[in-house]
Amino acid sequence: MTHSGKTLLAVVACSAFFATPAFSDIAFSFNEGAPKDRFTITNTGSCSIENATIMLDLSTSKSGLIFDVTGKGAGVEVFQPLVIMTGADALRTIPSVKDGDNRIELDIKQLAAGKEVSFTIDVDDTMGGREITVSGSEIEGAQVKFSQSGTSETAFFASNASGLIKVGGC
Repeated sequence: MTHSGKTLLAVVACSAFFATPAFSDIAFSFNEGAPKDRFTITNTGSCSIENATIMLDLSTSKSGLIFDVTGKGAGVEVFQPLVIMTGADALRTIPSVKDGDNRIELDIKQLAAGKEVSFTIDVDDTMGGREITVSGSEIEGAQVKFSQSGTSETAFFASNASGLIKVGGC
């Protein structure tokens, strides 16, 4: 084998050894705002997510959180309907949310690496206290479930109102 052939073989071997596997992890966060609260779902991985579902389920939160989207119904005082702020093109459809619902399902068509879907909506707690303001600790325990190709992964909001789903390789 020639010197250049050995060099090429060494480079290929090193590349295989040091190759980083591609992942598609999902970061999620909640930001309390007045009058609109904001959820952000970000593909923090290095490959696109296609044909997947991301469900936010507030029913497991510490404070019995609900979506307040109309002036009449389960919510209190200020209300805000769901408005997609970024990433609408990544969704097959815009989710329908009724007043008092505690789940939203995002039907992902394609969410490229580094891209996000964010939306505003009003979230209220149902356990008393200041119902129109939701702190990070009140959303703690709410779950986010990622489903794709018959498999699913679930993660929960931490007390800092964020979390991460380890989806795995591409």
